[in-house]
Order: sequence, then C-alpha cells, then structure tokens
Amino acid sequence: MRQLRQGRLYLAGVLAGAIGVAAGFSAHAETMMSAMSYAYGSNPTLNAARAEARAVDEGVAQALSGWRPTVTGEASIGQKYTDTNSNSASSSGSSSTSPGNLGVTVNQPLFRGYRTINSTKQAEAAVRAAHESLRNTEQNVLLQAAQSYADVVRDSAIVELRNNNLSVLQEQLRAVQDRFEVGEVTRTDVAQARARASAAQSAVNAAQAQLLTSRATYIQIVGREPKNLKAPQPFTRQIPASLDQAIALSRSDHPAIKAARFSEESAAFAIKVAEGALLPTLSLQGTVDYNTEPSATVNSTFSAQILGVLTVPIYQGGLEYSQVRQAKQTRTQRMLEVDVARAQVQAAVLSAWGGLQAARASIISAQAQIEAASIALNGVREEARVGQRTTLDVLDAQQELLDARVSRVIAERDQVVASVSIYSAIGRLLANRIGLSVREYKPETNAGQVRDKWFGLRTSDGQ
Repeated sequence: MRQLRQGRLYLAGVLAGAIGVAAGFSAHAETMMSAMSYAYGSNPTLNAARAEARAVDEGVAQALSGWRPTVTGEASIGQKYTDTNSNSASSSGSSSTSPGNLGVTVNQPLFRGYRTINSTKQAEAAVRAAHESLRNTEQNVLLQAAQSYADVVRDSAIVELRNNNLSVLQEQLRAVQDRFEVGEVTRTDVAQARARASAAQSAVNAAQAQLLTSRATYIQIVGREPKNLKAPQPFTRQIPASLDQAIALSRSDHPAIKAARFSEESAAFAIKVAEGALLPTLSLQGTVDYNTEPSATVNSTFSAQILGVLTVPIYQGGLEYSQVRQAKQTRTQRMLEVDVARAQVQAAVLSAWGGLQAARASIISAQAQIEAASIALNGVREEARVGQRTTLDVLDAQQELLDARVSRVIAERDQVVASVSIYSAIGRLLANRIGLSVREYKPETNAGQVRDKWFGLRTSDGQ
C-alpha cells in the first residue's frame, strides 16, 4: 500500500507543464527556433526552391541578350580537282586547288518589334514571382519544422504520461491481487485491474509508435535527430489584434498572393512579346571573308560588307496569331490564379485563427478538468479504502485524469502550431521577420549578379 501511495503522488506531480519531454533539460537543449534555423539552411525542399529561383533569374540575362550583337565565325578548307575538256586547247586541262575560307559575321539587332523590351519586362516580372514563391516555400518549410518540433514534444509527453499511468496501474494490480488473497476484494476486481493494465500497455505501444513517426518527420524536415527538445512557446508578439486585421495583412503581405500577381504581370508582357512577332525587324549586319585559292587562276580574295537588313513578316502559317491567342488565355488563367491565391490565404488565416482560439479554450478546459479529476480521484480512492467505491470506480477516475492530461498536452501543441500558422498565413513566417539566427538568403543578390553578364559559365554557387 505504501508503494501504491507513492505511485499516486508521482502520477499527480509528473509533467506539470504537460508538454515537456522530461523534468529537466540540458544546457544544450534545442528550442523550436533553433530547429527552424537549422531547417532554414539544410532542408532540401527549400534549397531546391532556391536553385529554381536562381534558374529563373537567368531569364533576364537571356532577354537582355536581344540588345547585344551576335558574332559568328566560319572556316573551311578542302581539296578541289577540276578536269576541263573543251574545243579550245587553251581552255582544256586539269587543275588541283586547296580552297579555304575564313569569315566573321556580326549582327546587331536594331529593332525587333519591341520584343526585347517586353521580354525583359516579362522576365523581370517572372523573377519577382519566383522570389515571392521562394519566400512562400520558406514559410511552408519553417511551418513544417515548427509543427514537427511540436509533434515530437507532444508525443514525448504523451509517452511519458502513458508510461507513468502503466506503472501506476501495474502497482495497483499488485495491490488488488494482495487484497484478493486476503479476501478484501473479488476476482472481478483483479480482472478489471488486469484489463486496465493491459490496455495501458497497448496505449504505451501506440504512443511510442506515434513518437517514432513524429521523430522521422522531424529528421526529414529539420535534417537532424531531435534531442533534448525544450517545450515550445506560442508566437504571440506579432499576432494581429483581430481577425479582420489578420486578413488585411495577409492580402498585402503574403508571398503567395504577390507571386500570383507578378505571374499575371509576366503573362501580360508575354502577350506583347507574341504580338511583336507580327512587326518588322531591323538589324545591322557586317561580314568579313577571306578565301584562299577559290579557283585555279585566283590565289586569294578578301571582302567586307555592311548591310542594313529589314525583315517584314507577311504570313507564316498562322503560328504567330495562335501564339498571341494562347498568351491571352494564359494571362486570363494567371488573373484567376490571383483570386485563387487570395481565397487560399484567407482560408488559411481563418483556419489558423480558429485553431488558436480553440486551442486556448481547450487548455483552460483541460486544466479545469485536470484539477477536478485530481480531486475526484483522491476522493474515490479514499472511499474505496473504506468499501464505499469499487476498484472499477478507481480505475475510471484514474483514466479521466489521464485523459485530461493528454488533452492538455494536445491543446498546448495545437496552440503553438496555430500561432505559427497565423504568422505563415499573414506572410510573416520568414527568417528575417521572426529573428532566426541564420545568414539570410537573399535571392535578389544572385539576380543582380547574373542580370548583366555577357560571358561566363560558372554559377554563383561555383558550378
């Protein structure tokens, strides 16, 4: 009985915060912010999105190349044999020459139907869309990191609670068996205690399996093993005061909406690019040629010319007209996608806001339930000692207290995730906005480096 009393005290006092992994943390305990910081640098999804944005950056350099000259060189050498047979003896005979050619052509576009200007604007808008899309990916990865962190902490706490509950039930089973041997309880009481202990063991197994799943997700998102995780705190500093304010902020700040707007802008310039194919083009072309032994009687020739070339498209099978119509339809799609992005972001704000309010209410409710269930359990145990309650009553009271503690663990996890989700929904879950201790990746840096590059094969990351 003395051991049973100690088990009761332990059950009442363990995990007072209901979300810590253990009763103490080492000096190097990991925090949710440190996990998010590590994911910021190591997550492959985020790094792939950065590489994708860098690839889009090259579109501006490609568009600007329309202003620049193209230079081509041509060289040839061979052997030529000629055998001539005619009525005139002076014209008959055979010859062997080694003709060679060396030429350089420079072509400078002067007017391309405004396609260079509009292609540049199209590419610049695409770059801005890619950068906002990258920021949206950054938000999603950081949210996943925070969620996986909170999941591991939650599941660790639940495992701890269920292990402790199993220990108490096993101790209670031994106590009931002792009382059965002296005739104080019936075989039914022993069976009830044994059934609850077996069920508790199954619950421990299920909780451990869930913890393994959460740890695997954490490793996938963050990139390292979860060790000594500190209980996370909800984000509260920059959460808007009202739902309407949160929705307004999301419409102006969320990168998914910005990306959709820039994509629509890029599609609008794509129409002008397609229309430019119907306009004349003008270029300046210079050619230098040097030929050796072009014939049996000529040793070499040298020529140079400069031409103004005007090309006027008249009809080319209807391809350009189809491309213009296609570009217009694409722009219509992009315009509708802006509305889709707004609706999705607003739904995310509403969901996160509702989840946060529900989690806060659940924490208050679970705390009240814990306090009431603790009082009830103590009372039922005392009444059972004097024969006024059965073993089943005690087991039910213990289960109610356990369920309340598990509910509080889940609610506190939900509060953390919902608060971080609000940050994401309003477009502020970014490394520089939440103060992560990382070297910020700025996509504009690479865009500026490659914009005016005329030569070079190496990328900004050294490839």
